[in-house]
Amino acid sequence: MKNLFYIFLLALIIYSCGTGNRNFKGTDANAAVNDTVRIANDSLEYEVIVIEPGFNLFLNSIARPRAYYSQTYLENKNQFLVRDYNARVMQPQRFNSNLYIQEINYDPNIDYGYEVNYLIYNYFVFISREYNQKFSVPTRI
Repeated sequence: MKNLFYIFLLALIIYSCGTGNRNFKGTDANAAVNDTVRIANDSLEYEVIVIEPGFNLFLNSIARPRAYYSQTYLENKNQFLVRDYNARVMQPQRFNSNLYIQEINYDPNIDYGYEVNYLIYNYFVFISREYNQKFSVPTRI
């Protein structure tokens, strides 16, 4: 009878550990969906999707509000920041290849609009703050 009690207790402990893991995985999946930001303009046929944990929270709580910067200011900053970012993508032996995954195709001659430039700039601000990265152009809040 004593052994039966220990077996039951062991089974209960194993069951409770397994249940906690399923809930935790579900929380991570929801967090990843909530941290996805889509930047798109269907008339120009481009799309940028940012899947970075914490970026959405950063936009809603830390980043300067929309209309704080002028579009010209954002375009000028983005031109230099994208160039730095793409140079780091091309040097995976020197920079973290998990952070700099794919080049950003940003043409300064195209008017992407305010929203796209705002989100791209804030993505660079997020990278510099979250991962302690320094670019040739300061990113400030």
